[in-house]
Amino acid sequence: MSALKIKKGATSHSAYNLRPNYSDTIEQHTLAVLVENEPGVLARVIGLFSGRGYNIDSLTVAEVDHLGHRSRITIVTRGTPQIIEQIKAQLGRIVDVHKVNDLTVEGASVERELALFKVVGKGDSRIEAIRLADIFRANVVDSTLESFVFEITGTSEKIDAFAELMQPLGLEEIARTGVAALARGST
Repeated sequence: MSALKIKKGATSHSAYNLRPNYSDTIEQHTLAVLVENEPGVLARVIGLFSGRGYNIDSLTVAEVDHLGHRSRITIVTRGTPQIIEQIKAQLGRIVDVHKVNDLTVEGASVERELALFKVVGKGDSRIEAIRLADIFRANVVDSTLESFVFEITGTSEKIDAFAELMQPLGLEEIARTGVAALARGST
């Protein structure tokens, strides 16, 4: 309480509404950044995140326009809405950045990730691993007498679920590509 006995943010109709306008909930956002395909561009983008203490959950980069020498960086990050807006604005100020799209806000999008799983086991655990791989539509890309390497494509949640089920069956190693995403529809 203040000396005038006005409660902070007492009413939204007050001329002195002191309630913050932003949410403090942490949200996950997928950003698609179109950049020049030149040395140092990725380092500048990543430097923006590390220099300000932002975390990157997933990062994928690939050239998407050979003639125009442009690459697409797909970044999955977390933060409050205010921090996400700040990230987008700061990305847009980098000279080699052509466009920043927040796929989470702009509407429906398709997100996929590729992962390879090495599962080592014998006997019943091998049979169970094959059965689960079939349920998850994972492909066997390598097989020895003692191990399998499975390839699976899907949402991050699907890959996490597959990893959890493979753990007791001898999961030894995982390699993940990170999220690749595109907006749905004609826009």
